[in-house]
Amino acid sequence: MAETEFSAADFGAPDFGAVEFSARDVRIQRWARSLTRAGQVIVKDGRIVLLTSNGREIASAPVTTVRAGRPWFPSADSAVARINGVRYRLTMGQRNRRPGGAAPVRRFLEALRSAAGRRG
Repeated sequence: MAETEFSAADFGAPDFGAVEFSARDVRIQRWARSLTRAGQVIVKDGRIVLLTSNGREIASAPVTTVRAGRPWFPSADSAVARINGVRYRLTMGQRNRRPGGAAPVRRFLEALRSAAGRRG
């Protein structure tokens, strides 16, 4: 029996091709206001995209224009990203942790640095 290949576009989701970083079930806040509790963060082809749980785009920008890091308060599962001048808090839970791998926030920040280095 032959295997059938599907892409995200086959299911109505945006097709981002080879993704450098992707995390699901991300709580995305525009600082004090929660935009989604089950969103998605994607870094691909030198761009970052924030999506709601139903796939609607919250924000996107080239990674070379994005400033990101850890918040000043202790939180191992959060990152702060300034995209198009708007500050977002991204909380990535334990579901996104790879067994024996790096925490999702660290992988996210590394993917941004890596993508910015290739594009810039």
